[in-house]
Amino acid sequence: MEEIRSARPGEAAAVSALALRSKAHWGYDEAMLEAFRRELTWTEEDIRAGGFVVADGSDGRLHGFYRLSGRPPAGELGALFVDPPWIGTGLGGRLLRHAVAAAREAGFTVLELDADPGAVPFYEHAGFEQVGTSPSGSVPGRVLPRMRLALRG
Repeated sequence: MEEIRSARPGEAAAVSALALRSKAHWGYDEAMLEAFRRELTWTEEDIRAGGFVVADGSDGRLHGFYRLSGRPPAGELGALFVDPPWIGTGLGGRLLRHAVAAAREAGFTVLELDADPGAVPFYEHAGFEQVGTSPSGSVPGRVLPRMRLALRG
């Protein structure tokens, strides 16, 4: 089982590469993946700023991660990605539950995110509701489902 921990300096390249591999899982072609690259690339400065939590596998590789940000009362789940070999193993759910617990601990009363359309059922299963749409940060004219989870107790 993976250890879930804060990302460490030196892991920005691994986190960014994992995000692109995970995004490819949804069947995007190379041109779309290239369009997503800038938005899915994080720097060492981003990692040092905090909010990144990784699932560190016993094989020495990162198996997934999420990024939590915001100020109470509203939290933002800016990323949640699982490396394709571990999609379907329950790791995404573990990471999401960890993020929700961290959001509660940080004092957030609501957690929001822009979902990949293919991931909407995953978030709905966890109790998120679609509350609108947001423009894509990568592809002009593309909109993403805006999801929200009310955090209680």
